[in-house]
Amino acid sequence: MASSLVKSLMKSTVLGSTGTRNFCLVRSQISNHTAKWMQDTSKKSPMELINEVPPIKVEGRIVACEGDTNIALGHPIEFICLDLPEPAVCKYCGLRYVQDHHH
Repeated sequence: MASSLVKSLMKSTVLGSTGTRNFCLVRSQISNHTAKWMQDTSKKSPMELINEVPPIKVEGRIVACEGDTNIALGHPIEFICLDLPEPAVCKYCGLRYVQDHHH
């Protein structure tokens, strides 16, 4: 499925005589693909699932997020600063972290 989408995207963005790509077709194909995926409302979207996970409390000011304890299922390591009062979000997986203050 994904490979056929990529192939069709490559065909639709072939360089024209002006040397520029037509990304309008790419945008419509991607939004059609997303709309098809979102038709089944009985399932939660990945963002809805990750938002159900409560913020992870961390004692230090910096947290290293790897996405998962299994390296094959994780993502590149991201160091996140927790100086702000609201939870910090990992840009790869969406996990939220907050500094746990002991007073």
